Amino acid sequence: MTNNYIILKNIYKSFGENEVLKCINFCILKGEIYGLLGPSGCGKTTAVKIAAGMLKASAGEAFVLDTRMPDLQTLDKIGYMAQSDALYSNLSGRENMSFLGALYGMKKPELDERIEYAAKVVDLTEHLEKKVSDYSGGMKRRLSLAGVILHDPDVLILDEPTVGIDPLLRKSIWDELYRMADAGKAILVTTHVMDEADKCTRLSMMRDGSLIKEGSPEEIKKDAGANTMDEAFIFYSRGEAQNED
Repeated sequence: MTNNYIILKNIYKSFGENEVLKCINFCILKGEIYGLLGPSGCGKTTAVKIAAGMLKASAGEAFVLDTRMPDLQTLDKIGYMAQSDALYSNLSGRENMSFLGALYGMKKPELDERIEYAAKVVDLTEHLEKKVSDYSGGMKRRLSLAGVILHDPDVLILDEPTVGIDPLLRKSIWDELYRMADAGKAILVTTHVMDEADKCTRLSMMRDGSLIKEGSPEEIKKDAGANTMDEAFIFYSRGEAQNED
């Protein structure tokens, strides 16, 4: 297996006459946290759904772990977190994770251990026995993230994973993402929050379905002559607009 864990190559995607992705290219290496940074509606979610095998591209190729996507067997090796929480409200947090673990074929001793680990990461240990219907929105988001890391996947694809999560816990979650990257995971994260983009190993800035700049956070800011990611994003967005005139 190569170190290229996620590859999107010349990806286009249209819904009817609406072209939402235009020639998307990026490669995510083993041990990287790669960010897609851009405003709502720019195509981030569509791009990660194609990477995760949830959508098929109109043109181009997507590969995960050397396998062309979509591929059902490879899905077991991916932890995918959507923007909307897919949880069973009438079950407890523990029951939701037990159900997920059963789908992945996890045996009880391992599953129990992983549930405790995942709950600790997202600070839900004391709330595992509560029904999800009694969870706040932030708690549901945290439970969704726990479910994603439950089966210890090689690839994590996380769409706005920390929305609605308080800053202290967000830092704890990012610390865990760094640990997982150090352990050899490849992590793809979408965000519209500039300080989260600064936490990525590399990232692409995205606008109107196109990638407008790629590099490490420091490279991107340096090339733009910017002190902050906000300033850099404005710089590259203006440059792209001028190129289209």
